[in-house]
Amino acid sequence: MEKPGIVITGASGRMGQMLVRTVLESDQARLVGAIERPGNPWIGRDLGEAMGGAPLGITVTDDAVEAIAGAQAVIDFTSPAATVAFAELAAQARAVHVIGTTGLEAGDLAKIKAAARHAAIIRAGNMSLGVNLLVGLSRKVSAALGEDWDIEVVEAHHNRKVDAPSGTALMLGEAAAEGRGHSLDDLRTPAREGITGARQAGSIGFSAIRGGDIVGEHDVIFATAGERVILRHVATDRAIFARGALRAALWGQDKGPGEYDMADVLGL
Repeated sequence: MEKPGIVITGASGRMGQMLVRTVLESDQARLVGAIERPGNPWIGRDLGEAMGGAPLGITVTDDAVEAIAGAQAVIDFTSPAATVAFAELAAQARAVHVIGTTGLEAGDLAKIKAAARHAAIIRAGNMSLGVNLLVGLSRKVSAALGEDWDIEVVEAHHNRKVDAPSGTALMLGEAAAEGRGHSLDDLRTPAREGITGARQAGSIGFSAIRGGDIVGEHDVIFATAGERVILRHVATDRAIFARGALRAALWGQDKGPGEYDMADVLGL
C-alpha cells in the first residue's frame, strides 16, 4: 500500500518547517506539497532550497486547490481564515485535515463542522501526548474536587504568539468545566485588571505570559483554603507537536467523515 501523501500549509513558518522535517524523516508518509499565502517569498521556490538544504522536488505554491487535490492528508497550523478555507478544500478532496490552528471562533468552528460531513477532521489546540494526558487529568481532578476549589489556568509562550489564552489553555479550561458538569462559557473569567472584586465561586480564570522563546508551559491550579493541587506540562521542543500531528494524519487514513481530536487518536 502506498504511503499517504501529505501537504503542509504555512510551510515557511517555524511550525511549517518543523512539520516538513517531521514528514520527511518519517518512513510512513510522503511529503507531496507545500502551501504558502500569496506574496510569500517562498512561492515558486523548491521547498528544500528555501529551507536552506538540498532540493526536494517540491515547489512551494499558493494554489491550494491543486496542492490538496492529490493529497491524502493536510496538516495545517496557520490562521483561522486560512484553516476554514483549507477545511473546505480538504473535504472536497476527501483528505484528512489535521488542524493545529488556534484562535478559532464559533463561526469558524461551524464551517469546519460542515466540512467534516465529507472528510475526517482532527482538531486539537495541542497535539502532544503529555498535554492530552493533562487534559484528562484536569477533567478528573475537577470532578473529584468541590466548587470551593478555585481553578486557574496559567500559560506561557514565546513573544510572537498572537492569540491568548492559548488553544491548549482553553482545552484545559474546557476539561475542568466538564468535570464540574458545565461548559467553559458558563464559568470562564477573562484576564483580570483593575478593581475586579472578589472571585466568583466556581469560576475558571486564565492568565497568559508572553516572552522570549518559551515553547509552551501550562499549569492548572486547583486552590482551596490551606492547600493547592497543581498539574503542569512543560514543552521544550515544538517537534512534539509535529510528531503528534503526523500521528493524527496517519491515524485518520481509515476513518470516516467526522470531527475527531487527539484523545481519539491516542485512545484516551
